Amino acid sequence: MNAYRWLPSPDYVDNANVTRLARRHGLAGIDELRARSVADPVWYWNAVLDDLGITFATPHTAVVDLSRGIEHPDWFVGAQLNVVDSCLRRWRDADPERIAVQHEAEDGHTSTLTFGQLADEVASATAGLERLGIGRGDTVALYMPMIPEAVVAVYAVAALGAVLVPLFSGFAASAITGRLTDADVTAVVTADGTIRRGREVPMLPQLAVALEDCPGVEHLIVVDNICAAGELDVDVSTMSWSELTDHPAELTTELVPAMHPLLLGYTSGTTGRPKGAVHTHAGFLVKTASEVAYSFDITRDGAFCWITDMGWIMGPLSIIGTHANGATLVLYEGSPDVPDSYRLWDLIARQQISMLGVSPTLIRALKGSALDQIHARDLSSVHVLGSTGEPWDPDSYDWLARDVFGGRVPIINFSGGTEVGGSFLAPYPVEPILSCSLGGPSLGMDVDVVDDKGQSIRGQVGELVCRQPWPSMTRGVWKDDQRYLDAYWSRFPGLWTHGDFAMVDEHGQWFILGRSDDVMNVAGKRLAPAEVESALTIHPAVSEAAAVGMPDPLKGEVVWAFWVARPDTDLDDDTVAGELKTLVGTELGKPFAPSKIWRVDALPKTRSAKILRRAIRAAALGTDPGDLSGAENPDAVAAIRDVVAAAQLSTVMESR
Repeated sequence: MNAYRWLPSPDYVDNANVTRLARRHGLAGIDELRARSVADPVWYWNAVLDDLGITFATPHTAVVDLSRGIEHPDWFVGAQLNVVDSCLRRWRDADPERIAVQHEAEDGHTSTLTFGQLADEVASATAGLERLGIGRGDTVALYMPMIPEAVVAVYAVAALGAVLVPLFSGFAASAITGRLTDADVTAVVTADGTIRRGREVPMLPQLAVALEDCPGVEHLIVVDNICAAGELDVDVSTMSWSELTDHPAELTTELVPAMHPLLLGYTSGTTGRPKGAVHTHAGFLVKTASEVAYSFDITRDGAFCWITDMGWIMGPLSIIGTHANGATLVLYEGSPDVPDSYRLWDLIARQQISMLGVSPTLIRALKGSALDQIHARDLSSVHVLGSTGEPWDPDSYDWLARDVFGGRVPIINFSGGTEVGGSFLAPYPVEPILSCSLGGPSLGMDVDVVDDKGQSIRGQVGELVCRQPWPSMTRGVWKDDQRYLDAYWSRFPGLWTHGDFAMVDEHGQWFILGRSDDVMNVAGKRLAPAEVESALTIHPAVSEAAAVGMPDPLKGEVVWAFWVARPDTDLDDDTVAGELKTLVGTELGKPFAPSKIWRVDALPKTRSAKILRRAIRAAALGTDPGDLSGAENPDAVAAIRDVVAAAQLSTVMESR
């Protein structure tokens, strides 16, 4: 175990939000609070509402109703609300001049919105969408970079009781099409493009191709972000953002039941199409507000910045969670290492960020920077560091916590997911935190590690499960309840099975050890093998393909692809490999293009023709593939091992 650990000072503990919550209820500290939050979740979630001042227009009569089973809980029974009232209206009414959003783009452009200005813009956008016929229950997609208009659009959609569908700004056309179609999207709000690594990155061409196969989309609204809109050849009613918002209006909100859908967060599974996790007004609001308040210790004077994208759950979580606490949201648009590796530290100093969320991949990329240059920047505003999406390595974790910040701020390394709507596991800044640790269960989350029989275990690797529901637990998979039940409730009846391997060590510290299914994790972004393989098999030379995630020192994981040739293929392997990389990048986005592509004679499969991806990954790594008794052709595993080993040996010999 690495020697570094965070030890909070008495002053840090005394002034933390989570300490305030514990003391209000006569609890000694985080351990007692954790225990009571799980033993009495009704008490805990009511305590959160009271402590954070979250009120519903119509109060709830019960915190949770499990009459339909643990898989289908109803939270805050009888309540009516709109998330916009809790995140925007109450702060506008109390202090309209307080800063709500600060934006900085890679090219140096900055902008600011107060809560009063944000409310006015949301009011105009809401009225504009309403004029287009958008209303309660309609689905509206956002394909946008991290710009202020994205925040306005989130609240405008929510204010109408419509359902938000955030999309990753790096998605290629086919990935966009799949999600727009599955979600029955009526309108899309997009930007014409963004700036990344000093170049204009158009977004409209990808969207235009996607819309060719989305007949249900009726409206397209375009934000003029880089002045690159031009003429669009799409069979969709199109208008500019400025046209949508050109009429001042009063801020109005549609009151909806607590469990009314707020957003669909799409997450990849091991097979089939991506799953649309349904999050609700009350559930997502209460969970994210508590995360930002207690895990990240944000106050109204704080500035919250997560280096992320609107299409990942951290985008909506940052917006709703920050503004539910009345704090300032800092948006960064672009690459955080341009023009040099000190951009992130300059961003902190300029924007006076108090909570900075990063990925281990980003820190690994910045780790070679000179510490004296970093320390020349004013990083004193930082109070907490956040991290999620992928495991840490001790060198990078310790470099950030100990060397950059001198051990004066904690890293809140939390783990959850799109379908969780927040975290399962998280350390709290008031407790000691070992290097790379996830601390323990998040407040109100009855998580456990179990063996193959569903029995609780410690000191060994097992499946991460949750024994009780929580407010932001996905309401289900959009339009497919059976898929929801199969994905999360079929392994151990009555237990949510998350699909992660985890372990609790002898110190009571929790660690996530990777996916227990085949989902890949590329720089913190989950990617289903089926999505990559579908793109690979478009190529006329490929009869079948498999994709696996392989360890990478920078991204955490990269994609390796294996393909089997059609009998009549006459193209050489290098040509096909180059075309396949381009094909996957075009279909799914460049970040997901395979870093290595191997031609093999056969893929190992079960007798029911299921590809044994874990065995392929083990063969590529040169490790034990485990039990192959169920394999139809186990010799294919050895053949893959030989192909990879021979290629790697050849590379070594050529470098000498």
